Amino acid sequence: MNIVLLSGGSGKRLWPLSNDMRSKQFIKIFKTKDGSYESMVQRVYRQICSVDADAAVTIATSKSQVSAIHNQLGENVGISVEPCRRDTFPAIALAAAYLHDVRGVAEDEAVVVCPVDPYVEEDYFQALQELGRRAAESEAHLVLMGIEPTYPSAKYGYIIPEGKDQISRVAMFKEKPAEETAREYIDQGALWNGGVFAFRLGYVLQRAHELIEFTDYQDLFDRYDSLKKISFDYAVVEHEQQIEVMRFAGMWKDMGTWNTLTEAMESSSIGKAILNEHCMNVHVVNELNVPVLCMGLKDMVVAASPEGILVSDKAQSSYIKPYVDEIDQQIMFAEKSWGSFRVIDIEEGSMTIKVTLNPGHAMNYHSHALRDEVWTVVDGKGRTIVDGEERQVNAGDVIQMPAGVPHTIVADTKLQVVEVQIGSEISVHDKVKIELPVSR
Repeated sequence: MNIVLLSGGSGKRLWPLSNDMRSKQFIKIFKTKDGSYESMVQRVYRQICSVDADAAVTIATSKSQVSAIHNQLGENVGISVEPCRRDTFPAIALAAAYLHDVRGVAEDEAVVVCPVDPYVEEDYFQALQELGRRAAESEAHLVLMGIEPTYPSAKYGYIIPEGKDQISRVAMFKEKPAEETAREYIDQGALWNGGVFAFRLGYVLQRAHELIEFTDYQDLFDRYDSLKKISFDYAVVEHEQQIEVMRFAGMWKDMGTWNTLTEAMESSSIGKAILNEHCMNVHVVNELNVPVLCMGLKDMVVAASPEGILVSDKAQSSYIKPYVDEIDQQIMFAEKSWGSFRVIDIEEGSMTIKVTLNPGHAMNYHSHALRDEVWTVVDGKGRTIVDGEERQVNAGDVIQMPAGVPHTIVADTKLQVVEVQIGSEISVHDKVKIELPVSR
């Protein structure tokens, strides 16, 4: 199975655990069998591999998410990187060109496209396999998955099929309706449009060439920022006559808000939290190393991270985005391909960060023009390379890097370092990557 996972999102609706570098699909909130926690993207990837160990997974995403994907899924997953955001049609066209020109997928092979963040069980991925098989065999150019509605939702678009068979031709599409209208659609046999569909690769490549002037994947990538922002539905689906829909009646939830996300939590709290006996329908997610105490709360969500603290009625939590848009602050936590960092303190002229590097990983060799840095190793073993000179480091060692001096650190074991940045102008843009002159 060739499957493309669309991984977008700006991290607003699940603030403060999400931010511009950490979208909702990377929050580790789902408990696994061994008692640890996994994120939406880890859960979906694991489920795909359990259903089809040979599945070829490609994640279509923005540059800002690549490090988190590598951190959580490893280096082997395919990634089609969007240079900038241009909505779903350009993203899918770029992914199709990537599959054909980079991964060597033939034009007659079926490709399944779906969001990266649904909360589903394994029967969903078995249905995706069937969707792909149908796309390979059918005369239809597109085969959509239609979700059997469980209530008259105003949040989703609707697919109205011609009949009530398991697979039917599509009669029409309806945009997100009012609740009463949604009820009428459901009475007609309408299905939720969950943004899941399959096609033969050559079909989408043909449509992409008809709508965009490009030669191959690299050419499309290079001119990506000039492309019109348009959804796949508007660019392709609405103009296609040969479309089928396949019904799916299994469990499917869109984890788009705190209200829906907490429904999938197996326990009432993650992290340090105390809820007294008078709390009802309260969920706490605490990423801070301090306790959160809740007394007599009802129908509430409490979320705490270095980015901030949310205390909200569950129903009201769906409306936080415009308030979060008004918040302008330093990114306080992010996952990188080599590990993660968490900002501990910000003062005028200095910033203190705790850095965790995974075993066998290293930062880029780089320098800063406007700040000095000091590393204090607090746990683990590794090596630093400062101005070309390599040195073994252990807990308690202190390394100084004046402005302009290139440096990196390599983790032989899991390595934790406190980094102090000192300068009159500390900025994420003050970084120059340099080719490493010595072998590591």
